[in-house]
Amino acid sequence: MLKKFLYIMWACVFVVILFLGIKNGSFLSFIEAMENRTFDIRQNLIANSGHRKHNDNIVIIAIDDASYEYILDNYGEWPLRRDMYAKMVDFLEKQNPKSIAFDLMFVKSMKSNDFADKELIKIFQKYDNVYTAMNLDDQPEDLRIPPSLPEKLSVKIQDIKDTTEILEYSNCRNILPEIIDATSNIGMINVSRSDDGVLREMPLFLKYQGKYYPQLALLVAQNSLEKPIDYLALSNNGNSDSVIINWYGGAGTFENIPMYKLLKAAVGKENFDYDFKDKIIYFGATAASLFDIKTVPSDRVYPGVEVQATYVNNLLDNSFIVKCPLWLNILAGILLAVISALCVFTISSMLLALGASVTVYVIYVVFSYLLMYSANVWLSIVSPLAFALLAFIGAVIIKYLIKSRDFDTQYKLATTDGLTELYNHRYFQEQMQNQVSHCNRYGVPMSLIIIDIDFFKKFNDSFGHQSGDAVLRQVAFVLKKNVRSADIVCRYGGEEMSIILPNTKYEEAVKIAEKLCNMVAAKTYKLSNGRESNVTISLGVASFGDDGTTPAQIIENADKRLYNAKNNGRNRVN
Repeated sequence: MLKKFLYIMWACVFVVILFLGIKNGSFLSFIEAMENRTFDIRQNLIANSGHRKHNDNIVIIAIDDASYEYILDNYGEWPLRRDMYAKMVDFLEKQNPKSIAFDLMFVKSMKSNDFADKELIKIFQKYDNVYTAMNLDDQPEDLRIPPSLPEKLSVKIQDIKDTTEILEYSNCRNILPEIIDATSNIGMINVSRSDDGVLREMPLFLKYQGKYYPQLALLVAQNSLEKPIDYLALSNNGNSDSVIINWYGGAGTFENIPMYKLLKAAVGKENFDYDFKDKIIYFGATAASLFDIKTVPSDRVYPGVEVQATYVNNLLDNSFIVKCPLWLNILAGILLAVISALCVFTISSMLLALGASVTVYVIYVVFSYLLMYSANVWLSIVSPLAFALLAFIGAVIIKYLIKSRDFDTQYKLATTDGLTELYNHRYFQEQMQNQVSHCNRYGVPMSLIIIDIDFFKKFNDSFGHQSGDAVLRQVAFVLKKNVRSADIVCRYGGEEMSIILPNTKYEEAVKIAEKLCNMVAAKTYKLSNGRESNVTISLGVASFGDDGTTPAQIIENADKRLYNAKNNGRNRVN
């Protein structure tokens, strides 16, 4: 009974904690965080397996630690003079690359090198495959008045069903106005990190002053694709403001060419033998000291320029991760829950049921990994498994309660007399042995009362056995109702009953017997034929110690006194 109570209490506490966690959002946040972690593990395993190949035509001109040192040693300052970028673009364009993109922002005019800015501006006027970046933010107006951007930089996204979740910013860090005037190849490079700081998704568009501006990667990829990018398809049927990036590996996945080597070649200091024909070239910082480092599922230290390269690669091979719809994740959870419950109810061994359930869970996890591996589909793991685990626990509790109820029923049938609902003779013998052992060990008293219904045979002969049974039931009820909870009332046999009185001396037992004798005699009993009759009982009392130290001795003495009571006129105690 105590175990059943504890199980029920544990289940109630668990449900309350779960409800409170869901109500304040902490549980759902925890589930989301854990799910993101499983996504990272799957992406990391896939990226390191070599299964997914990156596009070899995407290369990075990396401002790495060596290039940063070279620039400081040879040009005396950072950032690099902008005419040097112009020279490098001119050098690259001779080999007909597909695109050249700067994951760099050319903000403010370099007053000491005004001619250098003009050289860079000419590059954007000269080539239509050169792209550069800009960034939106939420800086206050007293720091920077939000600038207006020209219409040519925005895009129309009326096909997107839900634009309410598109990231919106109140300010913009503008680049050189002459560059904005010279080209429309300007895209945003804002990122979208999860609460744990890991970059898993990238925005498609950003909202500013009521207009929508595309990511830089969208513009670069569009230049390499034969047909226009379908924004509706990318946005997961129009219901998403971002895309989930599919990672190809850790930092350095894409070919990194140190910028100082290209710079030397562009100014004529050294030859540089590399074929840039039809390449998508990204300029960006990879040196940790330049602070453009991100944490992504495949690597904790990942340069921002490689995030852009990965984004472009996903666009080119249409390999973004697609989340399964909510209904499918719910269905997976229900299926796992049903299997868990079936394991519990159909397998007799709880250990085997647990093993079978865990095996199913492992198969599901492997399946979700293979689904992402082969089809780029993100099937949730944590919420379905959590639901399945709750079902398993619930099924165990229900099974225990059912078994406990069945055990209680079987135990009651084995220890209870069917007619009087008193304990039966077998139980009486067990309890006598237990009580005597307890008395011997701890030196405490114990008494026994044996009861017989007076003239019961004659009563049966006069009124019938059904009336006799009715009297037995009613007398048994009077006895049970008027003894202590610790006292054990049993049917001894036939019309005889017995009461085991723990921690009770002979004198106290006699008083209890006399009280019971008077109560039975004072009551009127209903018979089966609708008539009523009075009934009396005779009682014999014996106690541990004076009347014996074994069950047999105590029972024998109580039985002798019962017969003395019957021989002395009945309806009395001896």
